[in-house]
Amino acid sequence: MAQAEQGSLASQYSKMETDREIYLNRARDCAKVTIPSLIPPSGASSSTVYPSPYQSMGARGVNNLASKLLLALFPPNSPFFRLLIDEFTVAELAQNEDALSKVEEALGKIERSIQTEIEASALRVPAFEALKHLVVAGNILAYLPPDKKGGLKLYRLDKYVIKRDPRGNVLKIITKEAVSPLTLPPEFTESLDRTDAEKKEGKPIDIYTIVKRTKVNWETWQEVKGKVVPETKATFPLDKTPWIPLRMIAVSGEDYGRSYVEEYLGDLISLEGLTKAIVQGSAAAAKVLFLINPNGTTRKKDLAETESGGFAVGSDADVSVLQLQKQADFQVAHQTIQDLKERLSYAFLLNTAIQRNAERVTAEEIRYMANELEDALGGVYSVLSQEFQLPIVTRIMFQMERAKKLPVLPTGTVKPTITTGLEALGRGHDLSKMNLFLQHLQPLGPEVLAQYLSVGDYIQRVATALGIPSEGLVKSDDQIMAEQQQAQQQQMMMQLASTGMATEATKQLGERLNANAEE
Repeated sequence: MAQAEQGSLASQYSKMETDREIYLNRARDCAKVTIPSLIPPSGASSSTVYPSPYQSMGARGVNNLASKLLLALFPPNSPFFRLLIDEFTVAELAQNEDALSKVEEALGKIERSIQTEIEASALRVPAFEALKHLVVAGNILAYLPPDKKGGLKLYRLDKYVIKRDPRGNVLKIITKEAVSPLTLPPEFTESLDRTDAEKKEGKPIDIYTIVKRTKVNWETWQEVKGKVVPETKATFPLDKTPWIPLRMIAVSGEDYGRSYVEEYLGDLISLEGLTKAIVQGSAAAAKVLFLINPNGTTRKKDLAETESGGFAVGSDADVSVLQLQKQADFQVAHQTIQDLKERLSYAFLLNTAIQRNAERVTAEEIRYMANELEDALGGVYSVLSQEFQLPIVTRIMFQMERAKKLPVLPTGTVKPTITTGLEALGRGHDLSKMNLFLQHLQPLGPEVLAQYLSVGDYIQRVATALGIPSEGLVKSDDQIMAEQQQAQQQQMMMQLASTGMATEATKQLGERLNANAEE
């Protein structure tokens, strides 16, 4: 067996931990200045008390950026993918207009069914947690169980190891988690080599799960104390595995990704240190101490017992107040803190970075700055769309096909395409440019616009930029021409009818005049 040749999963896990140590230590450094509980220190448990950072900018930035990513990748009440047909099939179906429209309608129904399944699986709650881990630690392992019980399951960076090839393709994943012996088959649990204390106390057992890539599929099984757990061996297609390893920033040649916080860790550490100094210095400055000359005539007891506004024997030269005289130094530290907060606000897309501090800020300026900030996530969108969104859609489609909730789609002909994130970002820019273009043309007047602007093409482009299917919604040129011809025919018929009625009336009037003349 493969596991016998390479040793137990526990030994493989221990060997691969060495390569992960650098990334794990870096992730813990990032968590200390943002949200310490995301990546706890080694040996932490449910009773561990985590230190609280002196500044909240890190936690606020992580939550804000994760929320923006969640809304961009998984927008509520809106599908984030489409099922597209390859160009050759579209060309064949285009010969029969009814066939293409029927296929598009059927794909639309399948899209809505998949979206309903995703909404029912409550994907957004664990997805938000995964995005926070990506921002802070840069790595997270997601598992979508075949039976969908419990929704998306997450493994922190300290709970799994991974091996990739130089191109970034996953070769092997091994997870480690502690489970209760009661969750294992009784016969298997009895066969394990455990001490009497372990059997009596019911201590959790470490279980290892491997996901190994072969040339044709994925193989997976579980081990406890070097023994394979019964009925845990399974295989999955290469593009439909339930294990989804995520990276925030992919680095060529590295098994693990880098986090977003890591790129701004220097500013966060500086902000933490200066904020701590300001807080502690302010607390020291707030303490009031009176110093009395021991050789003077003023007695401490008289000053303490004399009420406000009263009289005491002494000299003001004998009494002084202890002061730090650090106002100038605090001012320098405070200004540096403001500069750090401004830079971090831009990095984490906080609202304070969008609007500058001024009396008059135009809406166009705010819109421009917001677009500039969103553009900074272009690389993040591209990685997450291919490593997070697309695998989830593919896996859920596979599960629905196996449960006969969906028809089996032909391989290679129909494939899901992500329509949010980077794709939506590009369409949003197109829409902004078209709206700005139309605003510049409005002063020319409606006559000039009607003469030079193709309204139908503009409507089609707006629908494309908004991601709205225009089939059946926007009339085609043939439909408009047919309606115009029909309107012209109806107008001609009305004119002919009115002309015929006028001729008949004239004839009747002439006959009456002739009759009156004869009389």
